Amino acid sequence: MTRVCGVGAAIAVASLAVAQPKPAAPVGVDLATGAPVNAALDSGLATPPPVAAAAYLVVEATSGQVLAEGNAKARRDPASLTKLMTAYIVFEALHQKQLSLGQRVRVPERAWKAEGSRMFIEPGAPVTTEDLLRGLIIQSGNDAAIALAIAVSGNEGEFIARMNREAKRLGMNDTNFLNPTGLTQQGHYSTAHDLAVLSLALMRDYPQYMKFYGERTFTHNNITQPNRNRLMADDPTVDGLKTGHTDAAGWCLIATVNRAPRRLLTVVLGASSEAARIGESRKLIDWAFSAYEPRRFYEAGKSFQSLTVWKSTVDQIPVGFRDDVTAVNTRGKSHEITTELTISEPKIGPIQAGDTVGVLKVTRSGNLLYERDVVALEAAPQAGFVKRTWHSIVLWWKSIFK
Repeated sequence: MTRVCGVGAAIAVASLAVAQPKPAAPVGVDLATGAPVNAALDSGLATPPPVAAAAYLVVEATSGQVLAEGNAKARRDPASLTKLMTAYIVFEALHQKQLSLGQRVRVPERAWKAEGSRMFIEPGAPVTTEDLLRGLIIQSGNDAAIALAIAVSGNEGEFIARMNREAKRLGMNDTNFLNPTGLTQQGHYSTAHDLAVLSLALMRDYPQYMKFYGERTFTHNNITQPNRNRLMADDPTVDGLKTGHTDAAGWCLIATVNRAPRRLLTVVLGASSEAARIGESRKLIDWAFSAYEPRRFYEAGKSFQSLTVWKSTVDQIPVGFRDDVTAVNTRGKSHEITTELTISEPKIGPIQAGDTVGVLKVTRSGNLLYERDVVALEAAPQAGFVKRTWHSIVLWWKSIFK
């Protein structure tokens, strides 16, 4: 038997903006997978402000709803935004225990000679993985990027191949990496859309390391450098994420904003100056928070109902969601959105905590916006022989007289 129930919800849909922004065919990003999600077109969408940048994108990080975008699929030089993927691979290596934060990495001469921004490591000197990560993230050190690449893969070539494999796995179909630093090379490119997918993946897969992106300064070798994301100094709710700049790329900034229950991500590529990338990012942030209102339907890790389990040592278990189920909508239009909960029954033990037991679909005017797995919040161990046999008889009887 499948139980389906509708619940009121609120959500915004994507708004494509090109040149002078206007609502157009929308595409969202599924936070759980990084994949594009089609959304329903709404003639009442909030129109984003004109943005003085080559490309941009605004996305609700919790739900993956794209609120506005301009030239988001245009391939561009990503500059030091490349280091988001460099960090992603290092985080993966830490997760797989190829490295540890306290492990001392000997600095290769190749890293010491790196061009561009640096954390000023010295050849042959041991530096911890954690310090190299801070130098990569806070100071945007090209020397740190190369040292980490060699520490993870033995050489830059293999690390770059790994970067591109990860990009493909995440669905970054308009991205190609030729180095771990972001220095300009012909054929090294990404897009605002792909960089948003990567940023969401970082936040989703490795939340324990996001604290590095919010640190204001870092000192290494008696040299203190500030975080290059100057927007954090202007707005305490901005807690990341990464800057980039080359002559080819222009001035770029990916910003994350934490104003519970909302978490916003903005991507600005190819602004004309450092002040412009800050100003255009702030403009998009202010617009997104004024034009859309939030509503949280379910909180991560909290039970919203109990589920009957058969052939288990327990009769019921609480169920909920791994992540917040939060959505935004243009102000005054929350009634237009619905959610649909589907849980197939009967549920038979054993069930492990974290197992998927159902799905919640968020829809607007019949169009799927995104889905969330319903998960078991506690385990339901398998019962003994006598109880399993009795439950088999009861379930057989119910199937006859349902």
